[in-house]
Amino acid sequence: MTRPDPAAGPPSPAAHLRELTGADVARGYAAMHALRGHRPPLATPDAFVRWVGTHPEGYRLVGAFVDGDADAAAVMGVRVMTLLYAGRTLYVDDLSTRPEYRGRGLARALLDWAQAEARALDCEELHLDSGVQRFPAHRLYLKFGFDIGAHHFSKGLT
Repeated sequence: MTRPDPAAGPPSPAAHLRELTGADVARGYAAMHALRGHRPPLATPDAFVRWVGTHPEGYRLVGAFVDGDADAAAVMGVRVMTLLYAGRTLYVDDLSTRPEYRGRGLARALLDWAQAEARALDCEELHLDSGVQRFPAHRLYLKFGFDIGAHHFSKGLT
């Protein structure tokens, strides 16, 4: 008999996924703030709406919503890019779940959406980067079938 893993959290709430555009982007603010609240575009919900609406590289925001909560429980920001080594790629810039909804399968649902969207957009690959300290996220990505294909290096210039 298989027993549920208590570390997996409560069962997944019924999630509804939808792309957030215009003023609706504010519905994703709390979830994104949980991951990137230190960044200037997340100073306020209005600043976040402006940033997403004017992003020059086609950034798209998708939210996972649960019944009874008007704000997204989880969000994912994606964009299409073309890389010499990978071809047309759907890149996941951001994937964040509000703390009270973690462990319920919402990030997995968003990744399922991203994979289907990448195929629909004729992408050859699906990519994301993750901070080295985000071990629970890494477990999800590996279970989802991502490979660790590189070390990402960065250097701040300001």
